Amino acid sequence: QDHEANTGVWRRLADKGIEVREWHVDAESGQLDLATLATILDENVKLVCFPHCSNIVGQENPVADIARMAHDVGAVTCTDGVSMAPHGLPDMRALGTDIYLFSSYKTYGPHQGIMFIARDLADRLPNQAHFFNSDVRYKRFTPAGPDHAQIAACAGMADYIDAVHDHHFTPNEDAAARGRAVRQLQRDYEDLILTPLLDYLRSRNDIRIMGADKVGQRVPTVAIHADKPATELAETLANHGVMAGGGDFYAVRLIEAMGVAADPGVLRLSFVHYTHADEVQKLITALDATL
Repeated sequence: QDHEANTGVWRRLADKGIEVREWHVDAESGQLDLATLATILDENVKLVCFPHCSNIVGQENPVADIARMAHDVGAVTCTDGVSMAPHGLPDMRALGTDIYLFSSYKTYGPHQGIMFIARDLADRLPNQAHFFNSDVRYKRFTPAGPDHAQIAACAGMADYIDAVHDHHFTPNEDAAARGRAVRQLQRDYEDLILTPLLDYLRSRNDIRIMGADKVGQRVPTVAIHADKPATELAETLANHGVMAGGGDFYAVRLIEAMGVAADPGVLRLSFVHYTHADEVQKLITALDATL
């Protein structure tokens, strides 16, 4: 769904001979389909941008499959991981994407952005920093220099993962293996406490779950659309001691593509691995009273 501002951007790019193709979601499920991607991929495509996970429908997209499809036509992939990283730090080798971005505050660290670039791509891209740093890979893309205090603080993210690992598993010298084990532990627990919430929401006929309604198909970022305005629902839930959000969450185009007005938008219920099962039950009780 083209908004006027985006249409203007597309027009300016077209004037420079650059075409932008849009990979649209399914209007009912909000999901991205690989068959649809195949229809817009060819050797003219140079860059494919997509989310690892939607911040509304919560679907985990098959990054490795998308990357393979893009690489087959010679394209580079850029993945937005901001809504997925809170549920386990990504395994970059397994994903196979060329660029991956997320916010470290989403992964229990300081407030800054993190960008992964595959080495071969980093070496192909032009230097953006001082000429005398052109051969230093981690300096080539930070022309103003990094925030050293923020970077140092990011070490706490790894410390946290290691502490969780050592609490639940036997010691392992392989850092990547520790990360995989903790990520699976997080996801298994999140699925466990997400189950009663989805069961409850499916039992109601006065709301729409945005995206999949089954565990295993989504992360615990659950948006719903109801007859009552989303912001009103969020305010009422707050009176029950539950923090939720109402609005568009910067996903205006996705929400509207699914047939929902961005204003007032949807009610979003989100949690991660440190949420307790009792808190989910408290949410369900509050929803029952609010809806």
